Amino acid sequence: MTENSLHDLNDAIGAKPRPTGLDQVAAVIVVLSGKGGVGKSTVSANLAAGLAMGGLRTGLLDVDVHGPSIPRLLKLTGFRPEMSPQGMLPVDWHWNLGVMSIGFLLPGKDDAVIWRGPAKAGVIAQLAEQVAWGARDVLVVDCPPGTGDEPLSVLQLFGPKAMALIVTSPQDVAVDDVRRSVTFCRQMDVPILGIVENLSGFACPDCGAVHHIFSTDGGARLAEEMDVPFLGRIPIDPEVARSGDDGDVYLAVAGQSPAATAFKAVIAAAAKAVGSDKEAENGL
Repeated sequence: MTENSLHDLNDAIGAKPRPTGLDQVAAVIVVLSGKGGVGKSTVSANLAAGLAMGGLRTGLLDVDVHGPSIPRLLKLTGFRPEMSPQGMLPVDWHWNLGVMSIGFLLPGKDDAVIWRGPAKAGVIAQLAEQVAWGARDVLVVDCPPGTGDEPLSVLQLFGPKAMALIVTSPQDVAVDDVRRSVTFCRQMDVPILGIVENLSGFACPDCGAVHHIFSTDGGARLAEEMDVPFLGRIPIDPEVARSGDDGDVYLAVAGQSPAATAFKAVIAAAAKAVGSDKEAENGL
């Protein structure tokens, strides 16, 4: 999809002015990463699903224009949003979770999006403001990696409602880029909910022990160095990969595995940050 086809997307979204769909969204958690491949979208999907299953009215907005992963992770590939007088309706995953992604609007699953920065910023604004989100306790936003056009557009768009959750893997090469993400948030005056160290060791499915096959604690050390909260280590679990490929949200199918326990700690911290204790009430 090139910039010349943007008018078709505008027609699909509904580009005429209307009250912003964000008016009734109480808080926004923007999930960032300094580098790709650290599992940011997996964290975003499980965070949003966990908040919703815990009782919060939750939205999940996928603004990774060039690589939207959320539809596959939630088994929503091929879905198309419906229209209402208030705007385009999020696709329901759960009665408490509505989802919107550029992936829902592409003509085909193999279509490449070939847009420059201004075009991307415009579509992100439309997906946020012209979607009928309704009353939501929290909107989780899955951003592409880095500190470029899309994260900048998102943080400017959501303003004081936004807080950042930053995902890294433990290796120094990833942590170096996350350090820049922390600086980016501070320059944008965006509060940082915390850092999550994903892919932190291997959770053996046979013995249950976590084996640190690569480096570890990079995210924890960075959090201490940069004086931001550290939300925990999520180990590699083969079931996380399988559930993502199959569209089965890990938290919905996991038991009391080390990875599930780590995810639940992140969700509890996020719920507390948006002013809710529903996760604790519901045992998540």
